Amino acid sequence: MSERETNRLIAWSKELRRVHQGLREALRVAREALDDNDDPDATRELLLYCWGFCVALGEHHRAEDRSLFPAIEAAHPELAPVLRKLTQDHSMIDYLLTALAAAVDSSASQQELQRHLDGVGAIMESHFAFEERQLLTVLDTLALDEDPRLVLGSL
Repeated sequence: MSERETNRLIAWSKELRRVHQGLREALRVAREALDDNDDPDATRELLLYCWGFCVALGEHHRAEDRSLFPAIEAAHPELAPVLRKLTQDHSMIDYLLTALAAAVDSSASQQELQRHLDGVGAIMESHFAFEERQLLTVLDTLALDEDPRLVLGSL
């Protein structure tokens, strides 16, 4: 295997870590917007950050379900149960993001919005940790010749 091929293969695990870190940062920014209690526009700012964060996280999970997970399952059929669990997590996170967006749209209290962000953050972190434990080694050797934005989302 050439050095170029090795770098391309290893890049999938690095790319997944990079995307996860970007999503963690987007959640941090959303939380900071909400924590600014002195700013009457905090909820409006959260709406902007939430839409960006919610869209990016949802896009990331849909891309994994559509492109990454089928490629992993084709190469490693023994991981099918892990991939099903991750797909179920995606559905649960999507439900939580929908509830967060509805709370923001309805001008919910900052406390309620914080509870939504805390719930999304807790499930997201648990999901990312499990996904990284289960898949990073596999991603180091996955032969997938696709645009990373199509496989992991555009973040």
